[in-house]
Amino acid sequence: MRDDETDREPKGMTREELLTLPVAVDLDTGNRALGLGRSKGYALAKRGEYPCKVLRLGNAYRVVTADLLDLLGLAA
Repeated sequence: MRDDETDREPKGMTREELLTLPVAVDLDTGNRALGLGRSKGYALAKRGEYPCKVLRLGNAYRVVTADLLDLLGLAA
């Protein structure tokens, strides 16, 4: 492994991190949970093709956490 690879933030989220999310999260957090890059996530949301429910609030996108957890098989 290269030295610069150890300094990067992990791409995904742990189960514990996912289960402590609020009711809705910003798109960057949703992207991280799904392992999507920022550009890809925003492109999918803009086209209405994001893999779970996304709310458009003004200029911001919010991912519904319950749908995100369900998609990841972590729904209560």
